[in-house]
Amino acid sequence: QVRLVESGGGLVQAGGSLRLSCAASGNIFSFNSMGWYRQAPGKQRELVATIPSSGSTNYADSVKGRFTISRDNAENTVYLQMNSLKPEDTAVYYCVARITTPPFMGLRTSDYWGQGTQVTVSS
Repeated sequence: QVRLVESGGGLVQAGGSLRLSCAASGNIFSFNSMGWYRQAPGKQRELVATIPSSGSTNYADSVKGRFTISRDNAENTVYLQMNSLKPEDTAVYYCVARITTPPFMGLRTSDYWGQGTQVTVSS
């Protein structure tokens, strides 16, 4: 079993910063890509940023230059540093990790999602 737990959300004024964390635990053989999505009320879930096991990061145009995704493979954790926040960044933020389970669990690769953390930016 694999579990992702997000933290770091909250209420912040426009122009402020927040740092989201997502820690993975459980039966993990290897991590592949990790990422953050968000869903605002009445809207579809959208990609915010992704980071592969190696290679370049990827960002939605709306957050480029303001958000930075990073990962700590030793701690099985992915981070999202959010600066210059805007009211339109208000959403529930979800982390996702593509994880391969150990050989005794069949070396299966699946996407696992966290429960979400609320980010609210006031104007």
